[in-house]
Amino acid sequence: MLQGKQEPRQITMNLERLPNEEKLSLCRKYYLGGFAFLPFLWLVNVVWFFREAFVKPAYTEQLQIKTYVKRSALGLLLWVAVLTTWITIFQHFRAEWGEVGDYLSFTIPLGIP
Repeated sequence: MLQGKQEPRQITMNLERLPNEEKLSLCRKYYLGGFAFLPFLWLVNVVWFFREAFVKPAYTEQLQIKTYVKRSALGLLLWVAVLTTWITIFQHFRAEWGEVGDYLSFTIPLGIP
């Protein structure tokens, strides 16, 4: 500690402490949250719950958690594919689209395309 100043507390997620029902509930919330155009939640879901779904010994809720993890991974891959495709198309054709391409741009590049 530095002369009366407290160090910031770290908040960590420890799934080991949660009962299996709460793990399933949290996994389901992150899975459904990804449908609100928040694919980052699917990434978090896959990272956090992969071990629970595929490595831990079997328990009642594990089958549903596996399903949510697999679907989260699939949704994330779909988002990455769609986003990569859009970025590639936009970067390649923006100049050819003329005014429409400029309106879609956040920053309009200066110079000759």
